[in-house]
Amino acid sequence: MLTIHKLLPQGQGLAKVLLQRAATVELDWDVRQKSRFAATDSQGRELAIFLPRGQAVRGGDVLVAEDGSLIRAIAAPQRVLKITACATHGTAFDLVRAAYHLGNRHVPIELQPDHLKIEPDHVLADMLRSLHMTVVAADLPFEPEGGAYGGHVTHDGHSHHHHSHGAGHAHGHEHAHSHSHSHSHSHSHDHAPAQPAGGCGHAHAQSKAQCATGAGCGHCDHHDHAHHPGQGCGG
Repeated sequence: MLTIHKLLPQGQGLAKVLLQRAATVELDWDVRQKSRFAATDSQGRELAIFLPRGQAVRGGDVLVAEDGSLIRAIAAPQRVLKITACATHGTAFDLVRAAYHLGNRHVPIELQPDHLKIEPDHVLADMLRSLHMTVVAADLPFEPEGGAYGGHVTHDGHSHHHHSHGAGHAHGHEHAHSHSHSHSHSHSHDHAPAQPAGGCGHAHAQSKAQCATGAGCGHCDHHDHAHHPGQGCGG
């Protein structure tokens, strides 16, 4: 059995030829998020992994055994929910909005420019569909976002670090002047009515008849139809 205590994020510092020759181990996120686990690599060798507490294994990371052996980790495909904005009426903002609501529920989320991924959850899937998102179950590698504080390497190989600024760069920005300005005039603004909770924010011009034919994203003012199972807006 090979004992492993060391990990090289994305194989940093290793020659490409070494990465190509390295054995591999395919692991899903449930295993890779643990710092201690057992596995079997592509050469049939049993591995005992003991990493520092809190360190997750990302696809592309290289495990270094005590005898110097290199084992490249591969993110195994697993069942996830892939979330995209409505293909007809959606915008990038819809994806941001969905990520915000998922973040409030503290679930692991993989963030991509054009989609999100989460682990299967029918309650969250229903919530996302109510936001007019398209939700489809698929078998894909899952690399959820890491913590916002402390250095970590994401699935795309970029290193993110928490920067500690000196006194000259404090983000509190204590200003010498006061910002409590007293205005003698009234700020009475007419604001547009807020969107109702759960709406997608899109103005759908299609008629009820178009809605019944499945035109566009399938949403109309009456909402008197059901989505295709496993999908949402655009399904």
